[in-house]
Order: sequence, then C-alpha cells, then structure tokens
Amino acid sequence: MSKLGFIYHPDFLKHDTGTGHPERPQRLEALVQHLLGTSLWSRLSHLRPEPAGLEWVHAIHPERYTSMIKSRCHVGEHVLDDGDTHVSKDSYDVALLAAGGVLLAVDEVMTGKLDRAFCAVRPPGHHAGTSTVMGFCLFNNVAIGARYAQRKHGLKRIAIVDWDVHHGNGTQQIFYEDNSVLYISLHQFPYYPGTGSTGERGAGPGEGFTLNCPMGAGSVEKDYLDAFQIHIHPALHSFRPELLFISAGFDAHRDDPLAGINLTDDSFAKMTDLLLDVTRECCEGRVVSVLEGGYNLGALARSTTAHLNAMV
Repeated sequence: MSKLGFIYHPDFLKHDTGTGHPERPQRLEALVQHLLGTSLWSRLSHLRPEPAGLEWVHAIHPERYTSMIKSRCHVGEHVLDDGDTHVSKDSYDVALLAAGGVLLAVDEVMTGKLDRAFCAVRPPGHHAGTSTVMGFCLFNNVAIGARYAQRKHGLKRIAIVDWDVHHGNGTQQIFYEDNSVLYISLHQFPYYPGTGSTGERGAGPGEGFTLNCPMGAGSVEKDYLDAFQIHIHPALHSFRPELLFISAGFDAHRDDPLAGINLTDDSFAKMTDLLLDVTRECCEGRVVSVLEGGYNLGALARSTTAHLNAMV
C-alpha cells in the first residue's frame, strides 16, 4: 500500500463565491463528508498546509498581478473578471493557502515521506494565466507547484496531465515555450474556454511539449481510455517525467451540470491506473494530484474517492 497524502485545510471554505455559484465551499464539504464515511479516510496521511511564500507564487505570476488580486479582494470586490470569477475578502489569502497545499505535497513526495498526494484545495487554478484571472481561478496551483519542484528539488522534467472537462488554457500558456514541462490535456472541445485544439503544440523550445486531446460532446469512457493508450502513454514514456502532476477536475462526469462528457466514477479510477503504470516506470510512482473542477456534489465526492482508492 502506498503512502497517500490528503492535503486539506478548513480555511479553504472561507473563499466565498456567493449564492448560486458552482465553485462553492460545499464542494469540499461534500468531498470530506463522503470520505469520512469510507475506510479510506483512516488510510490517508492528513496534512494541513501553510500559505505559499510569495517568492514561489512570483515564479509564475508577477508581483503586480498578485498585488492586484490582494487589493481587490481586501477592499471587498466580488468579481475579478467579466463575470464568473467571484471572490470575497478572504479569497486572496485562501488562494495562497491553496498554492501552499501543492508546495507541501511536492515536498512530502520528493523527500519520500509520501508516495503520492492529493490536494483538496480551492480556488482551482488551471485557467489562471501568468497575469490573467479566469474561470474561477486566481493562482495557477499546478504551475506554481511544477516550478517549485524544479527550483527547490532540482527536477528537470515535469509532466502535467489535465483531465478537467475544460481546457487548462492558463497552464498551457504558462509553459507553452518551455521544454522542461510536458502539458497534456483531455477536454471537451469546442467548449469553454475555446482553446485546446490539436494544433496547439507549443512554440519555440516548447514546440511538441503541449499535447491536446480534444473530446467531442457526448464522449464516453472508451474515448478517454483510447486517448491514453494512443496519445498520452507514448508521450509520457518518451518524455520520462521525474514527477507527474494531475490537474484533477471531475466535471467530465456524466452528472456534472457544466459540461457534456459521459464519464462515470470508475472512469477516473481507470485513468488513474493508466497514469500510475507510467509513473512506476519513470519517476518511482511520484504523483501530486490537485483538485480543479467538479460541480455535482455527489459525483465529485464519489469520483474523487475512486481516484484516491486507485492511488492508495
């Protein structure tokens, strides 16, 4: 049995997006409550993070960007973009805490205290570009974690597999010209945010280090597993990452209200198994999984549990 960490802090619930917003505190409440009712809960290593140091956040986001978010949250603004990224006065501090959760997971995995870790964090991150608030996201948690793993732990090759139903345009933009990070995304296409075609492959030294696997509306588990076998496995084997991040959105579930993909709870376990097969060969099974989307509370809780059961 692997040592699987569960990174969580009750302060994640302080990010208040307002009544009716899909990215709401109840997402984590439902997830934790579901896990408490399983035998898995006692098999997890439970860790509470500290806020990320700004030097690590600024490795991805410039100081003017983080200062803008801080000031706008602290003065009481409620919307930071054209309409869907809602915040409260605590949101900047909670976003730093979410990024800190990923840094903690990287440290625990890279020092061998854990084999793998799941970061039950919010707000999510994969739509946040270098200087862009978007799609419920303030700071790009996975991107911050990847750069941290390189600079703190000396890693040369990091892979990010993003199976959120929405394309991680922010993560792609951040690493688009970077050949040290392989970014792979499966997502409904065409769909929000409109990026993620197969022709987007990176640029300059990063050309060929972005792999998009766009999925049509109505796609099912077999379509996803075929993409893993045909495209994702060969890319990962060729790249041989030293650490794998998963941008683990669970909104490709058939019950999710914000998309049109037909995965089941067990689909996420199967995708996890396929990724673990690769990591055992190239990076000693090291995985840091980070929560992104997933907006049907029951589907989110069950799918995350299936994902964790596959990693334990």
